[in-house]
Amino acid sequence: MFHVKHIPPHIFLINPWITDFAAYNFWVKPLGLLRMASLLKMNGFRITLVDCLDYLVKTKRYGEGNFLKAKIGKPLPLKSIPRNYCQYGITEEMLLKRLSLLEEPDLICVSSGMTYWYPGVFKVIEITRKLFNNVPVILGGIYATLCYEHAKTHSGVEVVFKGSGELEALKLISDLTGFGVRTPNSELRTGLYPAFGLYTQLNYISIATSRGCPLKCTYCASPLLTKSFSRRDPYEVVDEIEYWTGKYRVSNIAFYDDALLIEPLKHIIPILKEIIKRGIRCNFHTPNALHIREIDEEVGRLLFRAGFKTIRLGFETSNEAVQLETGGKVDNQAFKLAIKHMKGAGYSGEEIGVYVLAGLPGQRAGEVKESIAFVKEVGAKPMLVEYSPIPHTPMFEKAKKMSPFDLENEPLYHNNSILPCQWDGFTIADFGRLKEQLRRGK
Repeated sequence: MFHVKHIPPHIFLINPWITDFAAYNFWVKPLGLLRMASLLKMNGFRITLVDCLDYLVKTKRYGEGNFLKAKIGKPLPLKSIPRNYCQYGITEEMLLKRLSLLEEPDLICVSSGMTYWYPGVFKVIEITRKLFNNVPVILGGIYATLCYEHAKTHSGVEVVFKGSGELEALKLISDLTGFGVRTPNSELRTGLYPAFGLYTQLNYISIATSRGCPLKCTYCASPLLTKSFSRRDPYEVVDEIEYWTGKYRVSNIAFYDDALLIEPLKHIIPILKEIIKRGIRCNFHTPNALHIREIDEEVGRLLFRAGFKTIRLGFETSNEAVQLETGGKVDNQAFKLAIKHMKGAGYSGEEIGVYVLAGLPGQRAGEVKESIAFVKEVGAKPMLVEYSPIPHTPMFEKAKKMSPFDLENEPLYHNNSILPCQWDGFTIADFGRLKEQLRRGK
């Protein structure tokens, strides 16, 4: 009697290109897709990953750098914008070569980033569809969640996944393939690390020690993308850091938490002390920004001793009324104290990058100029960040009223590069002058 061998389903995971006027790799990795890959592998699925962003033409000191890019035609809604529009990541030829070597999958899973990057997502879907025209496609990620109806109408995939976690996605994949799975009790306590081992070269990794954020900033999508705030055990976090720095010799790790410093005694302080205790040598980075209120003398000292090199603080504005209106996560006095503690720990002012938001609905250019001056006066480095309207956030309704663009129906207009809420009080020319003044150090 012959026994039929059931071959586990083959799942193809793909992280699309970025399509934009500008892009830079600040230690970017598709964490959700890589966590998904680990869960699938644990359950016996066969996995292939293609990350279209896994190619840098120039790497800088800490592993970040410039994407390979190719100029492409601008989508019709952006035709009037006088800037080059590019596709960032591997070339189309590179992708086609990788796909030509691929065994036909049973299911294709496509991730998505910023809402206004959807042209790159659609192009990846179109290319894979031509090669594997009978294979169902799932589209998930930020764009799929925040612009669900747009994705359902225009992406051409079988399933748009609007869920908030990998366990929910695992169940969906199990249902679609008919392949049974076992699920952990918690996404944060699976004992599984993101599948960075799928990369042929690993110059850096990104890490998340928590999900969500307890704060309710009116411009932020975190509460929309994650149902609640939860955190990993601090010592398990350090185990993971030790795993990547030991086994893979990774020397740069970026923290992509939305609330890394919240309740520091319960979380970041034990993490930092354990990194120091174990003698882990690594450069750590915080591109997502740290919450200023939590930085006291001890936190500043431990960040410095543990090897945190790229420090970014989420300040947004020195206008106290706007601080309160947008969620009240910081005030000017707390900012001054945080900078004092960071400098006391050993950081120079140039090493403390401070995000200043520009282009908020109704914001005047003068307010941004004042915020930049305030940050400089306190002794840190201001970094301009253009506001991007995010669907379903409290500020989005105000942005729709203030914007000259159709933010409701066209996600391309969420692109911060076009200053979506520009008006007479804050024009593109105003923004250009502010950037130039910053560049010149004025």
